[in-house]
Amino acid sequence: MREVSIQTEYIALGQFLKLADLIDTGGMAKAFLAEVPIQVNGEEENRRGRKLYPGDEIDVEGHGRYKVTRR
Repeated sequence: MREVSIQTEYIALGQFLKLADLIDTGGMAKAFLAEVPIQVNGEEENRRGRKLYPGDEIDVEGHGRYKVTRR
């Protein structure tokens, strides 16, 4: 499981995808979420504005598992 560290209280799923190097720009988030199944803490998620907090686990099909941590 790879860790993605944030400095803020939370991060939006769209921003997380960019920070995790899964997409190049924030504008790609909508298309990526429409094509690639993602689970947040075991629940399917496709809203790019979904808030992710330290401790949340994200499973991106075909790309791996991630955990949000705080710096």
